[in-house]
Amino acid sequence: MRSKLLVVFLKEVRETLRDKRVLGLLVMFTLMYPIMFGYILNQNIERATRAEREGIELAVIGGGQAPTLMSQLRQKNITVRDIPDAGEEAIGEMLRAKKVVAVLRLPPKFSDNYHAMRPARIELWFDSATEQDRRRRDVEDVLRAYNANIASARLLAHGVSPVTLGPIDLQRYDTGTNAARSAGFIGSLMGFLFFPAFFCGMAAAVDSTAGERERRSLEVLMAQPVRTWELVGGKWLAAASLAVVGITFELIVAHIGLSWLPLEEIGMSWRLGWGDLAKLCLASVPLPLFAAAAQIAVAMNARSFKEAQSTVSILTFVPMLPGLVVSMMELKTATWMYAVPMLSNQTLMREISKGGELGPLPYVLTFACSAVAALALFAFASWRMKSERYVLAV
Repeated sequence: MRSKLLVVFLKEVRETLRDKRVLGLLVMFTLMYPIMFGYILNQNIERATRAEREGIELAVIGGGQAPTLMSQLRQKNITVRDIPDAGEEAIGEMLRAKKVVAVLRLPPKFSDNYHAMRPARIELWFDSATEQDRRRRDVEDVLRAYNANIASARLLAHGVSPVTLGPIDLQRYDTGTNAARSAGFIGSLMGFLFFPAFFCGMAAAVDSTAGERERRSLEVLMAQPVRTWELVGGKWLAAASLAVVGITFELIVAHIGLSWLPLEEIGMSWRLGWGDLAKLCLASVPLPLFAAAAQIAVAMNARSFKEAQSTVSILTFVPMLPGLVVSMMELKTATWMYAVPMLSNQTLMREISKGGELGPLPYVLTFACSAVAALALFAFASWRMKSERYVLAV
């Protein structure tokens, strides 16, 4: 003979799967975040590698006065295009049309000032709204190198070593790995993947409690020889199972997408293995259980189905607050973060992304904090179900 809790569970799952809107929301929340994050990262990669793929085209006015500078620009794969002198409006129109990255103008007095060893002005015209900052910085690097070479040559001509201007030789060594550097950015993005734990099972949790009470079908269920904890447990597990499936599939899709993207092009990497992903998914199972238990407990105390929907929708955003506070305050990772539901999952994801050894404690705390909270809310909902005031909505 099957368990009564299992009977209630299967009944709720069948009813939920019949609703195409619930299935549509489940698929949407499962795929929306991985696709959105993949698109954001792909756009960053496209912008970072655009200069190498498309090259840099620079318009120059009066370039004949500085042949050495023109040669250095061409050596850096910068296409120099000589144009006649133009006014401010003409230069602005050319930049807005994105025909060139920037316009380099050498005034007519450039040669005179240069040979007289006076500051020779060079004008760099650009449009910061055209999103070509990276390529413009490449041009500026050449100009700075050109300026440093001239200064060194003039010092040598006066019998002064250029080394005099640099008494300290700073050597920088970065021991951080690409995974560690990218953990902050990717980890913060991946933290959003846990939000569907509160969305995927919300419709089932509200409909199986406040919805059934409003349709008067809950009275029929309570008239059966079933204990309240079995009745609530079946509804709880049915709502949570949808969220567990959704969040697991979502993490797998995100892992495949990040493994496929060429993150090395922007100085990042994704070194998470399938074993690490499996441990993360296992540690995240109690989070949907906690979300479903909280939604059922809140929906049971609403007087109507609409009130339950509104209250649960607001409740959904409460677990997100600790993560937002930690990110705004830029707090360092601490053990207590693994004891806060939702924040623990985000912290665990970020630390795993760094590629270091965490040990079992973060996984255990992440699993336990949501599991304990879920069981406490389940016990409260079971106790609440015994009340006639809840069944009669008074």
